[in-house]
Amino acid sequence: MIDDLQDKINQFIKERDWKQFHDHKNMAIAISVEANELLENFQWDKSDFNELSDERKKNVKNELADIMIYLLEFYDSIDEDIEENVLKKLDHNGEKYPVKKAKGSSLKYNEL
Repeated sequence: MIDDLQDKINQFIKERDWKQFHDHKNMAIAISVEANELLENFQWDKSDFNELSDERKKNVKNELADIMIYLLEFYDSIDEDIEENVLKKLDHNGEKYPVKKAKGSSLKYNEL
């Protein structure tokens, strides 16, 4: 599924000749901008997605999609396997946040 999404994203970008603008710095900036646009939907409003208006929910989903598009494109451009990287990071986080110490706690790993 991820490979199919990356292929569709690459085709979309190729058809528009946008690759020239999508260097790593600009993609990192775009991810940050889209993440901030996601946050904007919660500013001065409810903190839970389910409590948002239908319009805000739609905006949240659109911003999440934008973030995912840039993430998938970035991973593809550095020839890295997103699934493999996520699984490695989960293992790493599991070592930093062992269940016995971290369960039910919001403390950072160095405070556990």
